[in-house]
Amino acid sequence: MKSTFVRNDDLSLDMPLDSDVFRVPPGYNAPQQVHITQGDYEANSVIVFWVTPDEPGSRTMIYWAENSELKNRVDGLVVKYKYFNYTSGYIHHCTIKDLEFDTKYYYQVGTGKASRRFWFITPPKSGPDVPYTFGLIGDLGQTHDSNQTLTHYEFNPIKGQTILFVGDLSYADDYPFHDNVRWDTWGRFIERNAVYQPWIWTAGNHELDFAPQFGEPMPFKPYLHRYHVPYTASGSASPLWYSIKRALTYIIVMSSYSAFGKYSPQYKWLEQELPKV
Repeated sequence: MKSTFVRNDDLSLDMPLDSDVFRVPPGYNAPQQVHITQGDYEANSVIVFWVTPDEPGSRTMIYWAENSELKNRVDGLVVKYKYFNYTSGYIHHCTIKDLEFDTKYYYQVGTGKASRRFWFITPPKSGPDVPYTFGLIGDLGQTHDSNQTLTHYEFNPIKGQTILFVGDLSYADDYPFHDNVRWDTWGRFIERNAVYQPWIWTAGNHELDFAPQFGEPMPFKPYLHRYHVPYTASGSASPLWYSIKRALTYIIVMSSYSAFGKYSPQYKWLEQELPKV
């Protein structure tokens, strides 16, 4: 089903850094930029991401099923990166495995007064007749129109359960020296939705961040540090292309900014993938 919503044709300006949608959560070292994505091939795992700005803090996440008294703990990975004159916060990636299908779970990140609690609902078990609703968003950025787009999705009466994000996230590369502060603001901007439902990631040209002219020759550096995907579960050699099953769908993510000619790794992977659909 297609929405009638259309953005204004006029060029929209980025929201200023002090916009309320970029607000930092209260509390010392409080987790921010929290979001989730599918964590495996079959959709009974979730990857949770968050950033602690001041120090690593706890890398342990607590989660539990609704109406359950059993609380589980899982440890994640913590990384950080530098890009030109920017140094990231402490980036956490934590994978929850062996979840029940069609179940509501709560999860908590951070500690003490700065801890934050959210929830998500796992999809039904994959099958050809399983109803499920996806939202489709791309080229979002962080303009005033971006805020209108996300708000429209959130208040649409046909409630989406997962977003398929088709590339071009923060547009930080539009700023001098690809100002990575704009990766942080974008993460806080989408948090209001991405903590509650998975966003399935695809990299676009604005994720390249290839800038050897100021010492950054590694393509996709900020994106790959911030947005982990379950690529190995589908036999992929790269996080830029992978596949997942979710409810009634078989989703194949490809990368037009990686080699895809015949005999390339991506091409050979796709050849093996298509018969599974």
